[in-house]
Amino acid sequence: MPTLRKLPTALLLGLALAASPLHAQQQPFKFSNEDQAEKAKEAERQDKVRAQLQTPCRNKIKDQKIMVLIGENRGGRINATQQAFGPHFDAINARLRGLGLRTYTQAQITAQVAQAEMDAYFKNDPDAAISASKRLAAQYILRGLITATAERNAIINVNEVTVSMNFTLTGADGRMISQANARNESFAGADIPGMALTLINERADDVVAQLYSDYCRAAGVR
Repeated sequence: MPTLRKLPTALLLGLALAASPLHAQQQPFKFSNEDQAEKAKEAERQDKVRAQLQTPCRNKIKDQKIMVLIGENRGGRINATQQAFGPHFDAINARLRGLGLRTYTQAQITAQVAQAEMDAYFKNDPDAAISASKRLAAQYILRGLITATAERNAIINVNEVTVSMNFTLTGADGRMISQANARNESFAGADIPGMALTLINERADDVVAQLYSDYCRAAGVR
């Protein structure tokens, strides 16, 4: 089945009514107002991202290294095997580098940091975070936790995927720098993981802009 994008609520109602005999006697639905509202919301989101990315960032802050770790919440259990999240890692890491920040590759991280330390870190073990950052001489750690759920939408009989992202940027000592959250949803065919990655890419700009703004404003403050 081809992938479908998220449909407005009014459109779903229209699809449902279209199957009824009464619909043949009614005028077609018009969604211009809802379309305008969606366009205004998207423009507002883009304006916010641009404003956050304009935050001045000193070169000495940009030169400090950030270690990015990604994990997934699966029914309350965390999978922190980094090799499983290559595309998700790249979606965030590439954007950070594009802003001039220094990050490690996933290969560099997995070569130096033991999986047991990553597992402990995602269980909020502060000692594991300090140990992991020391191994790479990283000044900051960005931890991303992704949760994806899927359920069947009874109206049009397709999978509906909801993805939430929670990113926390801390100093190597555990000092909180920034938190960024994003949520997105869409209808999908059989490729639920692929749609989850699409949704992550669509909201990654929001997440990175928030992290970048907070990083440049607060990272050097002791």
